[in-house]
Amino acid sequence: MKQAASRSTSKINGPTSKTKKTVSSQQATHTAGLKVGQKAPTFSLLDDKGQKVSLSDFKGKKVVLYFYPKDDTPGCTREACAFRDGIEDLRDSQAVVLGVSADSVESHKKFSTKYDLNFPLLSDVDKKALQAYGVWKEKSLYGRKFMGIERTTFVIDKDGKISHIFPKVKVDGHLEDVLGELELLS
Repeated sequence: MKQAASRSTSKINGPTSKTKKTVSSQQATHTAGLKVGQKAPTFSLLDDKGQKVSLSDFKGKKVVLYFYPKDDTPGCTREACAFRDGIEDLRDSQAVVLGVSADSVESHKKFSTKYDLNFPLLSDVDKKALQAYGVWKEKSLYGRKFMGIERTTFVIDKDGKISHIFPKVKVDGHLEDVLGELELLS
């Protein structure tokens, strides 16, 4: 497994918080109102092969559900490749990985093939799952406001409940953070 050079911590971005902290399972709450311990919203989306994939397909398994902004961009490529390279450790933790963005099935197919990804990428062009998980948000870049996906990972336990939320993910060290959270579920 390729290791990230440095380990980063999740950042809590409350109105008064400016310090970096590790987000505990009890602390993590997402702006869509999703909280640790509640049932994960269900979805059915097409994967990079054009097959329908539903969260219920993974009942009894741990799921690493990560939302990312766009196929084949630098940060998203690094994140996907980290999950690809760490797939054995993830499987050893009895977890499956699902990546979700608003890109098309065809875009996902090209991205998956180009980087030899070994887990499904799900297409949410209608943004229903993105909205259900609260990751479709107003963003700002150089003073320009636009809607986009906030990079976020949800760890879902074998009972279909959210066990951890990683908001505003920083890619470096994220795989290790996810693996650490999966260990706590064992």
